[in-house]
Parts: sequence; structure tokens; C-alpha cells
Amino acid sequence: MLDRLQIGANDPIVKEDTLLSTLFFIRSYLFMTPAITLRPYMPTDWDDVARIYCEGIETGHATFEATPKPQNQFEGESVAGSGVVAITEHDDILGWAILWPASDRCAYQGVAEISVYTSLQARGKGVGTALLNQIIAFSEANGIWTLTAGIFPENPASTALHQKVGFRIIGVRKAIGKMTYGPMQGQWRDNQLLERRSTVIGID
Repeated sequence: MLDRLQIGANDPIVKEDTLLSTLFFIRSYLFMTPAITLRPYMPTDWDDVARIYCEGIETGHATFEATPKPQNQFEGESVAGSGVVAITEHDDILGWAILWPASDRCAYQGVAEISVYTSLQARGKGVGTALLNQIIAFSEANGIWTLTAGIFPENPASTALHQKVGFRIIGVRKAIGKMTYGPMQGQWRDNQLLERRSTVIGID
């Protein structure tokens, strides 16, 4: 299991325990400042995770959900052990990512949906890229061969971020849901479906 990975201009990654972290080591973030550490999500992180979740919700372009999931659902319904947070050297949480099962059908046991959120002050600083790459490493270390993401067309930064780490747009779900809050409240919205297929898992 991931213990703690440190990323910065002059800071080494401090520990490698499993394939999860080994896969991550091939990716470099030498231009990220200040130093950012990735570690597993813990229940005591919830207040900061919920705060960052709310910051995303307030944009009106991150999710159909008007409020964060309750903590028990966040922890109980996600893929076990997949949660990761990015923190500063002062232990301030800058962002988080987690996986959700895509289906309970056996054929889709290696498919998961990703959520990734970064705080306002961390956007554009490589935090999202680091979190996504760590989630990809975790997924491949745990037999997950396909990751999916649903992104509003009005959120091009998130689309570009996912494409940067290997996701591709496979379609648009037209008027898939109606917004209940924000600047597009009451409107039916399209949602892009993005997918990343592993090249090392599920290839037998």
C-alpha cells in the first residue's frame, strides 16, 4: 500500500512499497513547487475533502450533485483503499481522488469511475495530474483495466487534464441529467464520457 510519496523540485520520493507506487515512480513532477506529498486518504481528512468537494460543486460545472456525499457513503461505496490526498509540507490538503465501482456485474469488475478534485489555490499547479497518475497506478496494481470519467463540456480544463494522462472522449451523453443548482439550474445538461484503457492489465 502507498505510504507516502513526496514530489518536488529537489525532493526524492521517500518510500516505495508495492507495484502501486513503483508504477508511479516512472512519472516525474520535478517542476511542482512547493513540495507536494501524496498519501492514502484517512477518515480524519474528511473535513478538508468535503471543503474541496464543495469548492468544486460551487463552480456549477463539476458534478450534478448539489452537496457532497455523506462521509459514510464516500468511504463505504468507493473502491476500498483507492482514496488519495495531496498535501503540502505543512499538511494542508490540496486535493483528492478516489475510485467508484462502475458496476456490480462480474464482467465489469475491472472497471471503475474516477473522481478528482483540487482546491482553488492548487489549480494549475500539477496537483490534479499527480493525483490522476497515482490513481492510475493504484488501479493497475489492483487489477482494474478501465477507468471512466464523466465531465461536463463546460469544464474544458478537467477534460484536458484527463486527456493528458491518457483518457479519451468516447462519446457525449445528451441531456443526461437536469441541474438542480448553480448557473445552469433547471437545464438539462450533456455529459462527456471519457475512458482510459490500461495497456498492462486485462490484456491476456
